[in-house]
Amino acid sequence: MPRLASESAPPVGLPRWAFVPAALGGLLVLLPLVALGTRVDWSSYWGLVTSESARAALVLSLQTSAVATAACLVLGIPMALVLARCRFPGLDLLRSLVLIPLVLPPVVGGIALLYTFGRRGLLGETLEVAGLQIAFSTAAVVLAQTFVALPFLVVSLEGALRTAGGRYDVVAASLGARPTTVLWRVTLPLVWPGLLSGAVLSFARALGEFGATITFAGSLQGVTRTLPLEIYLQRETDPDAAVALSFLLVLVAVLVIGLTRRSRSAL
Repeated sequence: MPRLASESAPPVGLPRWAFVPAALGGLLVLLPLVALGTRVDWSSYWGLVTSESARAALVLSLQTSAVATAACLVLGIPMALVLARCRFPGLDLLRSLVLIPLVLPPVVGGIALLYTFGRRGLLGETLEVAGLQIAFSTAAVVLAQTFVALPFLVVSLEGALRTAGGRYDVVAASLGARPTTVLWRVTLPLVWPGLLSGAVLSFARALGEFGATITFAGSLQGVTRTLPLEIYLQRETDPDAAVALSFLLVLVAVLVIGLTRRSRSAL
């Protein structure tokens, strides 16, 4: 059976030259990962990634990233709802402020957190009196990860809310549903793919966080030394271990993204 012309033609509205920069962009992302894989010492890989320090760093990273993602959901869903559905003076300024962690160098974010929650920080002194010391603790790791990851959830969910619109919410409210019921039964199910994407992006960002963490939480094994910090320290003393752990972090990120895309496809 002869092939239709449309099967081999580019999509309508897409110029052929667009495939060239698209391919170059793909290579820019993939080639460094391939190069990383070629430098891994596979003969000793398992021993390098299962050392005590590596296992402690990986477990801590997964635990703190999961908690940070949960915090992003608790804080980010209401923030996205306010930004997408409310109208008030200063809304654009508020939206810009929410996006600041996206453009700030992570080290600057860590310094800001330190001067907020540190022993002599804006809130740190009060917390110190109450017996709570956040800086250079596991809680500091979670706070640093939440600070840098929260905008990813807010941006993804706000975009999904704007795309979905509010007509179904209005219908549900007109039938007598309370606002909370509308949120859980109508709004969030409609934007579930966007919410899931935002949560995954937040988790991935938290998992790879380095600058704010080392500045605000330090690097204490089993307490604040996450996998990115372990990789940084190993880079100076054991480059083979640093490469192996880097490849492990890539594998974890690919696994998380792959499972999420599979979940979205099943919806």
